[in-house]
Amino acid sequence: MRHNENTAILTPMVTLVPYDSRHVPRYHEWMSDPKIQEATASEPLSLEEEYENQESWRASHDKLTFILCQPVSADADGSVEESICGDDGNAKIAVSSGKVDAADRMIGDINFFLYPDNEDEDEDARGADSARQQQNKKLCVGEVDIMIAGEYDRRKGLGLAAVTAFLHYIWSNLDAILAEYASDIEDKDNGAGLELKLLMAKIKTTNAGSIALFKRLGFEQEGEVNYFGELKMVLKDFKGIARRFDGYRTAEYCRKAE
Repeated sequence: MRHNENTAILTPMVTLVPYDSRHVPRYHEWMSDPKIQEATASEPLSLEEEYENQESWRASHDKLTFILCQPVSADADGSVEESICGDDGNAKIAVSSGKVDAADRMIGDINFFLYPDNEDEDEDARGADSARQQQNKKLCVGEVDIMIAGEYDRRKGLGLAAVTAFLHYIWSNLDAILAEYASDIEDKDNGAGLELKLLMAKIKTTNAGSIALFKRLGFEQEGEVNYFGELKMVLKDFKGIARRFDGYRTAEYCRKAE
């Protein structure tokens, strides 16, 4: 997605930056690990394919991705600064690429995927009459996916911190995110009335840590374990993620020449 391409999210435990080409070599190292491939249900790609994938995801209207990095401190390393970033000449909080997201500071990634709601389409096919349909509303579903790459970065609360910040960002920017997603829908009239029905996460039954994480955030299991050994966990009540928490702030992500 283009929506987050100039935004970083700063929290006391983790920093989120938009996925750029500078991150691809380190990301490729992670995804070459058979254990990570199995955990993420991913196929191995060449480095060239990873670069192509990064470009594709940036342009896609249904995928929003951040790279997770170690937290930054203005006092410690000057990575956060009040500076001019961009062409508008306005001073703002900014972080510079190459500092906050150096390869040795990267710890994982987090993604948001949008899909049409299949149940909504089934209702339309049956001719169900509802107030939502009369208002020309269409529903979509958002899937959240997180990976903490290194064993040494797990079980430290980083996943919880990252997902909490990510969900708040999604909620705070939902109208704009759905508008970008709708811009790629053939039926523009229906696309303009999109609503998010629920958030979901698909988690391997063997990943007890992730299951506990999403339960803590209010997600509940829906249905049975699927063919791939995954649980589907859903969140329909968004009140919790709408609350801003201490230490959360966004910053301009400034790209510096290599």
